[in-house]
Amino acid sequence: MQLRSLLIRLHLAEGIGYAGTTKVLRQCMRHKTVVTTVTEILAWAQLPGPAAVKFAADWDSSRFQQAIQQHQTIDILTILDVDYPITLMESYHPPLVLFLKGNRELLHQPQLAVVGARQATPYARRCLSQLLTPLAEQPLAITSGLAAGVDGAAHQLALQLGLPAIAVIGTGLDVSYPRVNTDLQTRVSQLGLLISEYPLGSRPARHHFPQRNRIIAGLCHTLLVVEAREHSGSLITANLALQNNRNVLAVPGAIDATLSIGCNQLIAAGAKPVLNYRHIIEEFSPII
Repeated sequence: MQLRSLLIRLHLAEGIGYAGTTKVLRQCMRHKTVVTTVTEILAWAQLPGPAAVKFAADWDSSRFQQAIQQHQTIDILTILDVDYPITLMESYHPPLVLFLKGNRELLHQPQLAVVGARQATPYARRCLSQLLTPLAEQPLAITSGLAAGVDGAAHQLALQLGLPAIAVIGTGLDVSYPRVNTDLQTRVSQLGLLISEYPLGSRPARHHFPQRNRIIAGLCHTLLVVEAREHSGSLITANLALQNNRNVLAVPGAIDATLSIGCNQLIAAGAKPVLNYRHIIEEFSPII
């Protein structure tokens, strides 16, 4: 078995998790070997008792064998692949395995991540139109999380403008969440690129979305926040982007607007306020 195949199998197995998989991967690379038995894997993964029992039971299960066969039909990117993006490699907690649907080459295009409130106001939608429309002729991809509100609006506008859309989702590629974006998710997978860290069939879970946000923050060159509540997921994504040494921009809003508190706080903390599309293009010089 090749190391890449082992990595994908470990990612699909239950019980081992990111930390355990990382330990096995590092040991295999250090010893220039590929382990194949449960005993060898557990020795290197150093899993706690319950997790070890769960992993051992799953490794030879029919569920696991079906998952392997099912995922042989889709495009998979691993941290071992030569086209794994450098930006993602250098980011916080880089994903070991990603499942893809669409144009894989878009991973290497300069990306503007756009995130914001799920209850986007007409102001947010006007700002998106005013800021993204002039970017239509730029070699940029618009990256977001396909959530309701700002995320979905950014993807819809990107597709209308002919800009590549990259969506990082918190479910399996074959699951749509929220359902209102089902058709949009299909269009992104056909015209852009759909990305998930989660195996096929994975339903939405609360902890999936912060993990998704770290991938968005790792892929992008610049991140734009358009409306955000205080202590929102968008601010978490912005903080992750800052940790990754990315440019963070924010659209200012009224000081008495709940959905502008997060953006205004980012600006007060040093994020660049965006007043027009040129403020976005400046951040990509000299790469575009």
